[in-house]
Amino acid sequence: MNFFEKLETILIKPTPLEKIEAFKNFYEQYQAGTFAMETTTPPKVFEKPSYERYCKIIAPQKVPKRKNMHLREGQINLLHAIAHIEYSAIDMALDAAYRFRDLPQKYYDDWLSVASDEVRHFEMLEALLIELDSEYGAVEVHNAMFEASQRTQTLLDRMAVVPRYLEANGLDATPEILTKLKRLQKGEMLDKIIEALELILAEEVDHVLKGDYWFEYACDKAKVEKSSYFDIIEKYYPRAFVRERTLNVKARQKAGFSCSEIKFMNSSAQCQ
Repeated sequence: MNFFEKLETILIKPTPLEKIEAFKNFYEQYQAGTFAMETTTPPKVFEKPSYERYCKIIAPQKVPKRKNMHLREGQINLLHAIAHIEYSAIDMALDAAYRFRDLPQKYYDDWLSVASDEVRHFEMLEALLIELDSEYGAVEVHNAMFEASQRTQTLLDRMAVVPRYLEANGLDATPEILTKLKRLQKGEMLDKIIEALELILAEEVDHVLKGDYWFEYACDKAKVEKSSYFDIIEKYYPRAFVRERTLNVKARQKAGFSCSEIKFMNSSAQCQ
């Protein structure tokens, strides 16, 4: 069975149930070493996200805001937004393994491991949505992460944009959400949401670190300095670093960001 062909069939599965079941079967077989890694056909550039028939897609600025998190509706909106990030991240990790060929075995091990984590995160969040009598697909979503994967068709750009920019931004955003949640009146569902987000935050550090490792690898192959990161991000997200941002310095350093990179993003950040 061909590794890349099988990944393509998983990537285009139209529903979470189909995709996750197919991935779990595939990953079990992969770990048993039953796949051939030969390249037979070039990777496709997917024109539409796999969830297009499952979710209503709207502009990012129109997605329901994460507010009133003490109410059921607010909790659903929050959980759904994060579940969509995790579901998109499944495809991002699978696409990283599918798209870039002839790389060390560790590369494929790493991104399939990330995909497995993202599956677990998604299932955990959807279970909470179901407890709230909702489900994934009940709230409108945006295409921002899918569009990032469409636009980044080289290993260098992909590793810069997806793990080291988009996912790293999550390391900064999640603590802010957790702070807001912990200020609210205690409740069983709030406690479950906090527990889930704390677990996701801890495990996402490793995902960004894997991205950092393969970004450095791509820099070496392309014979460019790691500082090219900021030029790449500027190309895709102009003025992304114009405003100083609140950074999760400890998590970013664990994930491979240097103090000089952190200082570039926020000159007052405390790091060493």
